Amino acid sequence: MRVTFCGVRGSTPAPGPDFVRYGGHTSCVALAHDGERPTLLLDGGTGLMRVTDLLGATPFHGTLLIGHLHWDHTHGIPFFRSGNAHGSRVDVLIPQQEPGRPGDAHATLARCFSPPHFPVEPRELGGGWTFDEIVEGTRELEGFEVTARQIPHKGGRTFGYRVSHGGTTLAYLSDHSPTSVGPGPDGLGERHESALALARDADLLVTDAQHLASQFPDVAFLGHASVEYDVELAVEAGVRTLVLFHHDPWRTDDQVDEVLALARERAAGRVEVVAAHEGLEVSLPAQDGRRR
Repeated sequence: MRVTFCGVRGSTPAPGPDFVRYGGHTSCVALAHDGERPTLLLDGGTGLMRVTDLLGATPFHGTLLIGHLHWDHTHGIPFFRSGNAHGSRVDVLIPQQEPGRPGDAHATLARCFSPPHFPVEPRELGGGWTFDEIVEGTRELEGFEVTARQIPHKGGRTFGYRVSHGGTTLAYLSDHSPTSVGPGPDGLGERHESALALARDADLLVTDAQHLASQFPDVAFLGHASVEYDVELAVEAGVRTLVLFHHDPWRTDDQVDEVLALARERAAGRVEVVAAHEGLEVSLPAQDGRRR
């Protein structure tokens, strides 16, 4: 599995000279089978625009898997040039909004992508686009095994995803509000069943690093996690590498460096910690089922 980070900011894009090294685009992670072009995209923030560079001149053929429907995870959709190219296939999957009650995925997306809020509806992006809902459980998508679980986040149903192939696993908990379900053993937030199930023994855990513990409780209403929580979740779940993601749009490159140093100090060698930046590529070689 090859993992490429195309957008790593949360809430809103962050352009300007203070946001060059980590990048200002919002959430999008591209997954590919080794040696092939990306076919599974996690979230459609403005980072989706960068996926076209990974594809060269070829149309996209694959699935766009949305974790939740906030603007920073969907606003790149109309500007995905490889998705709009002739001959493309873009299967968009969004979380089923009401458990056990199938809805109209296109109509749900059109609530923000349609006049007067936007000049076109999603179906006008091209004949290769389809829209459907995904429910909790495990299924095959583009040759990957994908498990979806609901995780707490404010303002609409949110899924985290566990993607596995060739004995390697990525856990993706982009927006995550553990304090909303309890303080947990240390006040950082509950290490609840869904988070642990998705992250258990993952090679990469990509998760919400928007805040610091010192900012709580003032920021709790925004529905995000703290970096300190991320470290403890990763350690408890037995993760190999923690990837800090969904950086606060106000946090400059130098401040992200400081957050990374804080996280590594807290981890104290218990888990490897890196900070996601646009263009970061991680290759996960196929394994024989044994942990290295």
